[in-house]
Amino acid sequence: MFSDLKLGKIYDGMLYLAESVQNPQMARSHHHIELELNLVLRGTITYVVHGRRYTFSPRTLLWLFPGQEHQLVDRADNAQFYVAVFKPSLIKRACRTALYDGLTRTPPQTEGILNTLLKPGPMDLICKTMETLMQGSLDPDLLNREAGYGPDSDFHFEHRDPDCLNAGLHYLLVLCWRIYLAGESAAASISLHPVVRRALKLMGERDSERSLDELAKACGATKAHLSRTFHREVGVPWNRYRNSLRLSRFFEENEGEEKKTLAEAVYAAGFGSYAQFYKVFTQAYGRAPSSVLKKADMQG
Repeated sequence: MFSDLKLGKIYDGMLYLAESVQNPQMARSHHHIELELNLVLRGTITYVVHGRRYTFSPRTLLWLFPGQEHQLVDRADNAQFYVAVFKPSLIKRACRTALYDGLTRTPPQTEGILNTLLKPGPMDLICKTMETLMQGSLDPDLLNREAGYGPDSDFHFEHRDPDCLNAGLHYLLVLCWRIYLAGESAAASISLHPVVRRALKLMGERDSERSLDELAKACGATKAHLSRTFHREVGVPWNRYRNSLRLSRFFEENEGEEKKTLAEAVYAAGFGSYAQFYKVFTQAYGRAPSSVLKKADMQG
């Protein structure tokens, strides 16, 4: 799925601090034209890329390249990580020597996720740079709820000092790449079983709402085998993953151009009732929907 981050012409990219308790998870597989950089501060985050699972721990710096399909399938409850994105135009201007050739190749030579575990010194330098660039940005709660989220969202990133942000993103890009080249890969990947890969693809379809039995039959497996293998390889039970997808769809429906009521968005996302949605939402974000959502009409 292509994701339009809707960055204004005045911006060369954007930066925000994602937190599990605030940030809606885009669970479906997606890609975008921008280069994405993540820096894990706390907890763990888990991606699936090209049929392989990667789990990243604190101090890990990782790269997701333009056009590279990726899927954030799980995050620890306390996960906190920076997300920076860089427009192709910035990369072209910033990377003019052979040292940065790896940032200009599209697609990258590797189909996996380039990553490195940072030493304390480089970690501190990058964090301080990111903290400085965040000054003048939008409210953290708003950024977590809205940044780059959903194909129909009307959200647009803003910063009070675009020139400072752009200059800082240029520096951040080349700094992080130099540090990455000097480091070593931090996370090993796990190749997913074909049954699990098929299940992820089917569950990611926009109108897909299969029971475990229906999903197993479509994947050519038994319920027990699919459930056990999915949990072991993806790292979360299939029903928890399904609920993450439903939450992802809910935010898309709730922010969409059709202006659905809350109840309509809940059912369109695949939830069987508002009570089920409320339970899943509060478990995921630790807060009631009314404290997170922009819409005030909680009755639909």
